[in-house]
Amino acid sequence: MVTPAKVEFEAIRRSKVYEEVARQIQNHIFESLKPGDVLPPERELAQRFGVSRSSVRDAIRCLELIGLLEPQQGRGTVVCEPSAEAVVGPLTAVIMQKRKLVKELLDVRKIVEPPLARRAALHVTDSLIGELEQLLERQSTKVRNGELAIEEDNEFHYRIAQAADNAVLLQIVDVLMDTLQETREKSLQTGGRPQKSLDGHRRILSALARRDPAASERAMRHHLEEIEAIVLQKL
Repeated sequence: MVTPAKVEFEAIRRSKVYEEVARQIQNHIFESLKPGDVLPPERELAQRFGVSRSSVRDAIRCLELIGLLEPQQGRGTVVCEPSAEAVVGPLTAVIMQKRKLVKELLDVRKIVEPPLARRAALHVTDSLIGELEQLLERQSTKVRNGELAIEEDNEFHYRIAQAADNAVLLQIVDVLMDTLQETREKSLQTGGRPQKSLDGHRRILSALARRDPAASERAMRHHLEEIEAIVLQKL
């Protein structure tokens, strides 16, 4: 017989009960449990939390949907190996709620992307350098023709995040790009902004091609600061 994992929970006193139950269970999974551990039965969880069994059931269903838990016949509710989606999912919800708070999102980019560029410089391949060069050629052509190069801009940053080889951070960058896309499209219509973006990308690529982590981080930070100044002027 499988012995359920023993964990301590706090009684719930908030309005959206099942969400708080899910949050506490998720925290225990990340902090204390491991894949294969079995949660206590719903009745026991309901008693520990001081809530109804339906609230516990809804919380568990939410965590099943993001891949943290799995019902197994004969065992109960089993903890799964956390996926990138399970870790980033709650963050995605928070970011989407703050869609209008562009400044905060830009701050997150400055926290995340410069270290990613540093890491990418340690992992970048000749093949990726060649792909990034072609990407900037396409961006350059669009800039000369007076076209927006939002797709090339997105792909440039996304490919650097890929080179950094961290699935969670890759998804964070993806969410940030999607959330900021409308704002970035508007800023790209500002005089001089498309060329600044292209020049910034070229500096980043030059540092990556030299496999220089410090220079790659500096170039990315400088690029984001330049673009941030333009974007905030348009808010």
